[in-house]
Amino acid sequence: MITNKNITFKGIILLTVFGLFIISCAKQTSLSSLDNPWKKIDLVLKSMPETAFPNKIYNINDFGAVADAKTLNTAAFEKAIKKCAADGGGQVLVPNGKYLTGAIHLESNVNLHLEDNAEIVFSVKPKDYPIVHTSWEGTEVMNYSPLIYAKNKTNVAVTGKGILNGQADSTNWWIWSGGKNYGWKKGIPSQNDPANREVLVDMAEKGIPVSERVFGDGRYLRPNFIEFFECNTVLVKEVTIINSPFWILHPIKTNNMIIDGVTVNSHGPNNDGCDPEYSQNIVIKNCTFNTGDDCIAIKAGRDGDGRRVAIPSKNIIVQNCKMIDGHGGVVIGSEISAGVNNVFVENCVMDSPNLDRAIRIKTNSKRGGVIENIFVRNLEVGTVKECVLKLNMFYNVYGSQTGNFIPTIRNVSLENVNVKNGGRYSVWAEGYAESPVENITLKNVKIQKVDSIYLLKNVKNINFINTYINDQKVKSIN
Repeated sequence: MITNKNITFKGIILLTVFGLFIISCAKQTSLSSLDNPWKKIDLVLKSMPETAFPNKIYNINDFGAVADAKTLNTAAFEKAIKKCAADGGGQVLVPNGKYLTGAIHLESNVNLHLEDNAEIVFSVKPKDYPIVHTSWEGTEVMNYSPLIYAKNKTNVAVTGKGILNGQADSTNWWIWSGGKNYGWKKGIPSQNDPANREVLVDMAEKGIPVSERVFGDGRYLRPNFIEFFECNTVLVKEVTIINSPFWILHPIKTNNMIIDGVTVNSHGPNNDGCDPEYSQNIVIKNCTFNTGDDCIAIKAGRDGDGRRVAIPSKNIIVQNCKMIDGHGGVVIGSEISAGVNNVFVENCVMDSPNLDRAIRIKTNSKRGGVIENIFVRNLEVGTVKECVLKLNMFYNVYGSQTGNFIPTIRNVSLENVNVKNGGRYSVWAEGYAESPVENITLKNVKIQKVDSIYLLKNVKNINFINTYINDQKVKSIN
């Protein structure tokens, strides 16, 4: 087992001679013995139902909508959606123009479709977002409705080449983050005040029912942008999403969802591009993410609330996406207590001086969780600031994050990856002595301009196969 080393090329020969890398006798199945995990993608795709809608159109203008970017069209959207659903479904059409609205609540068998030059402009007034059952940073809560929301719906979509504009900036939603870079100053209320975020987390740890976790006015927890809660058979296609208050695409307890050709450009606090949570069979393809936080962050609940729900996220497929700015390209965690498995990332491009990491897993001993079977191939990475692959069991925000739920991370594979500027480390992996990070494989990986090969602490079975770092071939440590 690798215990604790920050290793550069100058030290690799000496460290190998002194036998710091020992052949593991771990009982867990190694990646090399798994039966071609990539075959599972086809099985998942073939099993997924796809959305289909009657050929009927309900133009929001026929229900009183006005495209002047000033008139609040919430009622018009609601009338069109309810009429469409009552008639058996179809397309609710948003014609070219700018339409101001509050929360949009979707129904089963409804496709909200934006014409190419249509823009839905969302109100920045909290009163325009009713209190609903939602989630905030991995904890379920009664809070402001997401800007677009569907709960317990089947066969539902948001499509078209128009724009969804949350209008968030440092004068409204973003200031609630308490971040000085987003307009906050001492004396301005925020989510970090003692009666707000901390109270929600404490309620969840005490097992208080979600129906009694009523927040909203005066609690400063920002709404998600698009949330599908306990839905099945969902499509989000081709829209451009900008200026989000908080997390942007959030499928929670949702199965069989395709996100295709979506562009996300939003640099606010906690502006994750896509956060599948407690969700299964999620395909994210042909998308561009340019974000203020993680581009894609796969979740599974925070601490006690995640263990209460106990639904792992699995069968998450990411294909042909472009990641620009962000804390990480594809990230798993940190709200991860119910576990994540079977993640497939392929044929993606990641490149920005403001992208911190390509692939990242983050958890801690309050979160816990089993994270396993993460497969990545065919990546082109330009620049990352910190590292190409980071696996961390000691992720620490909001003060002490230690507890009695030691996480598990195992079976992580990178194959056919080219990196031009690798940052500080190629691989940064930290586990516990009693729960080491297990079974990491880098195969046909080339990383240039990296300061150190790796930083490793409590790692079992890390294999380098035909892998070159700074033009030097790295020997397998197994």
